[in-house]
Amino acid sequence: RKGAIDAIRDWIVPQGGTLDAEVHARVDDVARRGATPLVVAEGRHVLGVIELKDIVKTHIKERFAELRRMGIKTIMITGDNPLTARVIAHQIGLEHPDNCITGPELDRMSDEELARRIPEVDVFARVVPEQKLRLITALKANREVVAMTGDGVNDAPALKAAHIGIAMGGRGADVAREASALVLLDDDFSSIVRAVR
Repeated sequence: RKGAIDAIRDWIVPQGGTLDAEVHARVDDVARRGATPLVVAEGRHVLGVIELKDIVKTHIKERFAELRRMGIKTIMITGDNPLTARVIAHQIGLEHPDNCITGPELDRMSDEELARRIPEVDVFARVVPEQKLRLITALKANREVVAMTGDGVNDAPALKAAHIGIAMGGRGADVAREASALVLLDDDFSSIVRAVR
């Protein structure tokens, strides 16, 4: 079995297994480098931690800065580890990369608290599909015009709910493309910036 540390914990602990400090330290170490830690376990035992790294394109920081100059705020919504998300947010130049709310924290928030906090937060991590939809709804309730990008089946409800859903045409799932107003043929975020410009 493989997955995020929380998912592996939920799987092995009921079987009498544990996640020791070394596993937690390895997961944090991988996340601090901006990679996704994938914990691998069999039965009650952790076999290791795999490091998955997406390469941040060199020009992407400039594209986010350009959007900011045009008055467009960019928010990262990811299922990734919060440490990983913050590192990536720094690398791509989000305005407030350390302001992060996790999915479990989001679940404990009332709609009123979320509406109050959402303008100051740039990173939402450990988010599940239903929470993506809740975030789109909260932004719209705050009178924001919301565009969302996505490529997976789990992105489709939020893509549909956004004012402008933008799907990835190359790697995107059919349902994500069908739920979107726009489809990027080249899967390149810079195409959005060019379109806005």
